Amino acid sequence: MENDVLHEAENHMKKAVEALRYQLSTIRTGRASPGLVEHLPVEAYETTMPLNQLAGVNVPEARLIVIQPYDAGTLRSIEKAIQHSDLGLNPNNDGRVIRLSIPPLTEERRRELVKLVRTRVEEVKVSLRNHRRDAINDLRQFESEKLISEDDLHRTQDKLQELTDRYSKELDRAGAEKEAEVMEV
Repeated sequence: MENDVLHEAENHMKKAVEALRYQLSTIRTGRASPGLVEHLPVEAYETTMPLNQLAGVNVPEARLIVIQPYDAGTLRSIEKAIQHSDLGLNPNNDGRVIRLSIPPLTEERRRELVKLVRTRVEEVKVSLRNHRRDAINDLRQFESEKLISEDDLHRTQDKLQELTDRYSKELDRAGAEKEAEVMEV
């Protein structure tokens, strides 16, 4: 029973780490990356779709992203979505493709992005702690219903804390990698 609680908590923590890695991939660095725009929401065909379902995204150069729509009718919608995003990029539309030139980041903008990375890491750490709290509440409920012993409760709580610490370190590592990437000139 307590193994089920541990397993479920670990699954939630793994998903939280994966979600953070995805979120961090959308934060701009000095280099062009398809991850910056792939999942950008675009209003097309009377619905909202991610950009990668409407266009091919390529990176032919270190500071250039080329977006080629599958349907030329979505070109304006894609351009508008990029302009309204928080990327701070100006799309260059030649009627067939959209080119995004990635300018080098200023020192001030790099520091802002590092703060954003730290904020996102901390938000996910809070969710880890919430998963730990929920698991502990489940265990306490089992103990109050006499389904597990008090010793089992404490042993499982210790294992749960070890899990939380391990995934918290993984979050710190992912955040530090992204910070280094952002600060790289």
